[in-house]
Amino acid sequence: MKTADKFTLARIILAPVFFAAYFIPVWTGRWYALSVCVMIPLLVAAECTDFLDGYFARRLKEGSDFGKLFDPFADVLLHLSAFACFTLSGYMPPVVFMLIIYREFAMNFMRLAAMQKGVVIAARKGGKAKTAAYVISALYMLSLESAARLGFPAPIHPAYRCVALVLCLVCACAAYASFFEYIFHFKSLTGK
Repeated sequence: MKTADKFTLARIILAPVFFAAYFIPVWTGRWYALSVCVMIPLLVAAECTDFLDGYFARRLKEGSDFGKLFDPFADVLLHLSAFACFTLSGYMPPVVFMLIIYREFAMNFMRLAAMQKGVVIAARKGGKAKTAAYVISALYMLSLESAARLGFPAPIHPAYRCVALVLCLVCACAAYASFFEYIFHFKSLTGK
């Protein structure tokens, strides 16, 4: 396995670990403070692997069609895992979560359709902007949940919740803007 793909695989492994670390205190009723010490480094490390897989793919000239599919798959798995946590905790509205899921499944379908025509859809600027919105939103919502678990009252203040809602809406808008960018750029794939 190439170095870049190992970083991508690490992100896939860290996604369910983050999910478990987030919910074990909820399920057991204890270890809330400990979970904060685990969740934040886990999410930051997982997000860093996204940068590192691209960095090593370019530096070591390990770019491959497999990597171009594996990387977005790992991104989707990580971000949907985090967003599921935040939706179940009330930070992300379920309708926004579902819109993001629909977008991600549609994008995966587009990638599979392109593969049948021998085209691998690599990340574009809109997709990178969408990922940045996802990361910022996830880290913000995680900071709110972490503060709540440590006993700070601020996360329940309506202003903080309002910021979370705005960030969630930005995620949905960025997701669909990038999706339409991909459709426009690869529209020839849908022709006969």
